[in-house]
Amino acid sequence: MTALLWISLALVAFSYVGYPLALAVWTGLREALDATRALGADRDGSAEATEAPLPKLSIVMSAFDEEACIRAKVENCLALDYPPDRLEIVIGCDGCSDRTAQIARDAGGDRVRVLELAPRGGKASVLARLVPAAQGDVVVLTDANTMLARGAVRALARRFRDPDVGAAVGRLRLVAAGGAGLEEGVYWRYETLLKYYEGRNGCVLGANGGLYAIRRVLFSPLPADTIVDDFVVPLRVAIGGWRVPFVPDAVAFEEAAAGSRAEFARRARIGAGNWQALARMPELLDPRRGFLSFAFVSHKLLRWAAPALLAAALVANVAVAASPGAWGYRALLALHLAFYGLALAGGHRRGRARAPRLATAAHHFVAMNAALAVGFWRWVRGSQRPAWDRTERVQQGGVGAA
Repeated sequence: MTALLWISLALVAFSYVGYPLALAVWTGLREALDATRALGADRDGSAEATEAPLPKLSIVMSAFDEEACIRAKVENCLALDYPPDRLEIVIGCDGCSDRTAQIARDAGGDRVRVLELAPRGGKASVLARLVPAAQGDVVVLTDANTMLARGAVRALARRFRDPDVGAAVGRLRLVAAGGAGLEEGVYWRYETLLKYYEGRNGCVLGANGGLYAIRRVLFSPLPADTIVDDFVVPLRVAIGGWRVPFVPDAVAFEEAAAGSRAEFARRARIGAGNWQALARMPELLDPRRGFLSFAFVSHKLLRWAAPALLAAALVANVAVAASPGAWGYRALLALHLAFYGLALAGGHRRGRARAPRLATAAHHFVAMNAALAVGFWRWVRGSQRPAWDRTERVQQGGVGAA
């Protein structure tokens, strides 16, 4: 039980703290070595690099009953800083029961292709039909409720001038909705930093559906029941040996989930999709894949296993603390219980103006792991539907588009 306690805590600590530190140190050392090699290279500077032309681009999105925001999204895409003759916009209306298709056509005119698909099949099903039919060499995937910065797709497109790049991941910035808690913002910045370092080493572990891009020839249709397409698509590319960089200059804006229930449901769905993805891509665990395997186990697999590790640590702590003279372990158990008590208090005070940050952060951590546990159970039972339950949209303008 003592070994179980410390191993469980060590694995959780490594995933959340040790891995980011190891990643930062490794990236710094590798880039210092690359700089040393570059300085030692025999170059006279006479050759001038010529930039290749920007690739032809297709912006592809799936939309389900998005009449509240689809006009703003289309106008946002039309205003992007990219040559109009090299950019097409394709929207797949996934079994819409409202005016999404008509509004999109009215807003985009002949620069937007709108396909009405029925019955509703989920995002993976829509992409399986739209991406192969796209005309661009590079396909930018985005969501209807995500607004793109004016230079976002140009920043993504530039990365494909590197012939080794197969996909590229943009930076999603969350816009607070109704005073969203600070703990979500801190965690999101932490995850963005990990994406940056992983991208510097050649592979971002999954994207956010709001903004990422892939060479069209590398896309292969996903099974219709795929839950987290934005996680699977870039990893498939990475498994194929292509680089998947993070592009911090390619910025998109999206409203954070409104309320703790919506956020819990989102994370549970992602949790189910993560385990589904691992079952379909077991090669991610192959240590011969080097950094890809190490990063996947450290950043993803240990995170997904954290609910079980935390439960094992608590049970083991209770058992060890019951031993005679185990005062140190009793103190540790007191800290254990105090942490969960703090999380409970943070849940009651979440959203209040004077809610203690430490309490709300503890609540966020516990709720996130609870959602992952629910997601695992849904995957085991096969009860998670691929089609997402869209959250209510507010009428949008072009936030972040300038």
